This record gives sequence, structure tokens and C-alpha cells, in this order.
Amino acid sequence: MNATQKKLDHSIFDADIHGQAMNFQYLKRIMAWVKPHALLVCTSILLVVLASLLAVFLPVIITRVAIDTIILDTPDALMPDFGMNSVNEWLMHLTGFEGIVTVCILYGVTTIACHGLYHLHRVTFAKTVLFALRDMRLDLFSHMEHRPSSFYDKVAVGRVMTRITNDVQALFELLMGVGMLIGEFVPFFLALALMLTIDVELTGYLLLSIPIFGVITYFFRLATRKVYRQIRNTVSQLNQNLQENLSGMQVVQLSNREERNLQVYSDINEKNSKQEVHAIQLETGYGAFMDNMVNLALAVIIWVGGSAVLSDAITLGSVILFTQFIDMFIRPIRVLGMQYNILFRAMASAERIFQALDWHEQIREPKTPVRLPGRVKGKLEFKNLTFGYDDNQPVLKDVSFNVKPGEKLAIVGPTGSGKSTLIRLLGRFYDFSDDRIFLDGHDLNSIHSTEVRRRIGVVMQDFHIFSGSILENIVLGNQSITRAAAISAAKSVNAHEFIEALPDGYDTELVERGQNLSQGQRQLLAFARVLASDPEILILDEATASIDTETEQLIQEALEHLMQGRTSILIAHRLQTIETADRVLVLKDGKVKELGTHQELMALRGVYYTLTQLQFQDVSS
Repeated sequence: MNATQKKLDHSIFDADIHGQAMNFQYLKRIMAWVKPHALLVCTSILLVVLASLLAVFLPVIITRVAIDTIILDTPDALMPDFGMNSVNEWLMHLTGFEGIVTVCILYGVTTIACHGLYHLHRVTFAKTVLFALRDMRLDLFSHMEHRPSSFYDKVAVGRVMTRITNDVQALFELLMGVGMLIGEFVPFFLALALMLTIDVELTGYLLLSIPIFGVITYFFRLATRKVYRQIRNTVSQLNQNLQENLSGMQVVQLSNREERNLQVYSDINEKNSKQEVHAIQLETGYGAFMDNMVNLALAVIIWVGGSAVLSDAITLGSVILFTQFIDMFIRPIRVLGMQYNILFRAMASAERIFQALDWHEQIREPKTPVRLPGRVKGKLEFKNLTFGYDDNQPVLKDVSFNVKPGEKLAIVGPTGSGKSTLIRLLGRFYDFSDDRIFLDGHDLNSIHSTEVRRRIGVVMQDFHIFSGSILENIVLGNQSITRAAAISAAKSVNAHEFIEALPDGYDTELVERGQNLSQGQRQLLAFARVLASDPEILILDEATASIDTETEQLIQEALEHLMQGRTSILIAHRLQTIETADRVLVLKDGKVKELGTHQELMALRGVYYTLTQLQFQDVSS
């Protein structure tokens, strides 16, 4: 472990982040994923500008054309109609219809065009967001795939999953909210520009109401922010309590804790319900207050505008036009208030995402890696290796031994002696000092980790199965392994017979973690996977444990075929497996205690002899 990684604080992945202030640096970084889709963004903005322009013209058609010009026949040349009267006259000339009919046609066509453009804007903007977050999710997944095992030793996988799933989804809501705000504020500014050209005084009265609405919204969201935080906390507690009880259901039922657990869950549920009700009360109160304020603004416009109409300073249609624009003024503020909590949740999600993306902990790779030949001999050497996962707590202490090409070495020792740690270091899953482990005379740290792992096949007791078919679990995406080669490997390790007996043979889909296979079948499948990749070095980490006696003979035959011609390291608890090894290495307290053949170590009557008496006495008898 290098000095940089020792100082890393993994606890930040466990810290809860409920809400952060607006961070424009995060927004700037998010835009990096949006930038490749700039054409879609520009198209969406153009569509929303056109749609907003039509949305502003709709009340103009009703008030300045229908009311002032056609119904009241009091057109005012000083009051702009933005060309809508000319368009209506052109329609009258084109169709021969009366003005009231053509104005309805004009309004209908404009409405359809307006909503059609809004729809295209929303779809285009949604595509942009989805494409950007798709790319972000891929980058995040790829980044986390390359974090070393030492990272996942200290960080819960669930925390990482939350960043890739829930937090990215929160950014989707944020960006879609930005699109919604664009759709609201563009007509706001267009309407403002049009109103200023009609009547500055009336526009000023409307503008006076905006700070009032803004202040009300600000204090309202301060109140709801605390409530929504409590809601998130109680929902989190509900999920945690539910997961604990369902995953430990057997213990719950054996200890008769059903009623007690129900009471605990009910108490948390009640807290959540109270906070939800409080949030609804605040939301409905805010909505009612805003509605009343809108009505009050409407009354002011009618009062001031009506007086102007009576004095012939403004037309009736122009006053009605201002009442139509009140909604365009207030709605953006309402939408902004609705997006407030989403915004702060998304800022917290953005912080968690960038925490993960900025986490550059990785295995130290050589600047100029050694190039290995097509096939290595498989000679391994450990020299004075000392290693610990944490500072000042070494797991391995001055370990030295070697493994000859093609040799089978068994490693035994009590739990915690460092057996599995040796295997992890050999696979370069952790950093260790240079010139401590050698492969064919090359320092393992001078070889790229992917090249090392390509030469090593590992079969563990807890064999991981991916979603997909039997064949896909053997090949694992290695294009150099053909279907015929995979089947040949399965035949060699006695897996072919049970695979062919499955409903779809090698194309049989496996359920989660391969639960539709027995333990022995999963083990044989693991052997087939390793044999198909044809590694020069084989590691069996307690691979024959928990095997039923019926499958044991098949496993032993598969092992013999698998180890043939390969350097093999066996970590096993079965005496039968250990006796097949050429030599046995005995580890205790992280140190090499004994090394020799089974017969030699038994004759020593030392640590190995004691282990065989304690662990293998039933087997040996």
C-alpha cells in the first residue's frame, strides 16, 4: 500500500448528504456530458422560444384582435397588436369568412402549433438529458470497475450502487426541472417585453408583485426543506428496518419477535406519516396563498386598467391582455418553488457522484511494464514479503518460499494465518513492496496487473455466477474462446453431462447467483471457466469445500485434469486434496512455519502434524 492511499478517508462514502447549496462548479461538470449533444440542446431551445412566442401571441389574438378590433370595433393604432390584425385580415381575404370566424381559426391554429412545439421541446430536451446521463452512468460504472479490492474492503457496495442508480436519477430530475424552468421563463420575458410596449404603468404594477411572490416562496421552501429532510430520514429508516427484518426472517420467527418488530416498524411508519401530512399542509397552504395573491394582482390590474379604459387612455382588450399575462408572470415563480427541493437533493447527489468520480485510488502500475512471452513457465518466488491491510498490523511477516513450474503446492494453516492474502497479492489486487514476488524471475510489480491476471486462474469456494447462460458464464466475454472450446473444457472437467441435462443445455439461463444449480455443479462450472481460459498458474482457494460425496469423485477427477501441466497452489481443508500436492507450506500467524512433502511434515510432528490431528482426524481415520 503506497503512502497516498494510506491517507485516503473512505468514511466520506458512508456520510449522509441531505442537501447542499447551489454549486455552479457541479453544474459546469455536468455540462461536460451534455456538451456532445449540443445540437439537441440548441434545437430544444429554439423550439421553446418559438412555442413561447406563440403562447404570448395567443392572448394578443383574443384581446387586440377579437375584442378591440372585431367585437368593440375600437382598434387603437398606438397600441401594438404585433401583426395579428394583419394576419387575420389576410385570412379573411383568403377564405372569404367573417372576421370572428377567421380569428377563431387563427387562435386554433396558433394553439395547436404552440403546444406541438412545446411537446417537441420537452421530448428533445428529455433525449438530451437521457443521453447525457447514460454517458455519465457508463463513465461512473467504468470508473468504479477499476477501483482496487482495497477500496471495496472499506466502502459498502450499496453506497456505490446508490451513486450509480439513485443519485444519477436525481440528476435526471434536476436537468428536467431546468428544462421546465426554461419553458416557463422564456414566455415570462417575452410577455414582459410585449407588455412594456403596450403600457409601462400597468407593467410596473405587475412587476411590483414579483418580489412579494419571491419572498413568500423563499420562506415557504425554508420551512418545507426541514420537513422533507425528516421525510427522507424516516423513509430511510423504514427501508433499513424492512430489509433487516426480511433478510433475518428465520431469526425473527424463531425468537417470536413478529409483534415486537411490527411495533417498531409501526412507530417509524407513524413518524413518516406525520411528516408527510405536515408537508401536504404546507404545500396546500402555499398553493392557496399564491392563488389569493394572483387574484389580488388581478384586482389591482382591473382597478388601475379599468380607470385607464374609462379615460380612454387604453383599450379594454389591452387591460384584458394584462390579466391574461398574470399567469405567465406567477407560474415561473411557482415552478421555481416546486424545483427547490429537487434542486437541493440533486446538489447532494451531484456531490456524491463527483466524490466517486474523483476517487482515484488504484493499483500501482509500472510505467514501462515487462512484456511476457506467449506462455510463461509458471515459476513463482516470494522473498521476505511483509504485508498488512492496515498500518502497523501485518498479516504476512517475512514470508519466503518458491514454487517450481508445474509444481502443486498446498498451503495450510489456521484461520487468519494469511493464506488468502497470499493469493490476493499474487493476483495484484493490493499494492505491496517491489522485489517481493516474482513470476519467472520478473518482479510482479513490473508486470501490468491485467497481464498478471490473464496468466492466473482462480477457483474459490464462493464461485460467482453472472446473469446469463451457462455458455456465457464459461466464456465470460473472451472472444478467443469458441463455443466448441467451452464445451471441450466442460467435458474435460466432467461438467458436460449435467449441462446437457439442463432444459436448454449450454444456453440455459441461470438465475441469480446460479441458484438453479447445486453447489457441486457450480464448482464444476467454475473449473470449466478456468480451463477454457487456459491459464499457466492455477489457484484453488478451498475450492473443494462443501461438496457432497456424490459429486466429490467428479470434482477430484476434474481437479487432476485442471492441474495437469500447470503451476498449482491449493488452499484446502481436505486431507485428500493436500496429499496430492508435491509440497505443503504451513502458515501460522503470517509466518512460514514449515515447508515440505506431506510425509516429511508428518515426520516432523510439528505444526502440520497438529493441524492434521485437529482438522483431518475424521478423514484420515
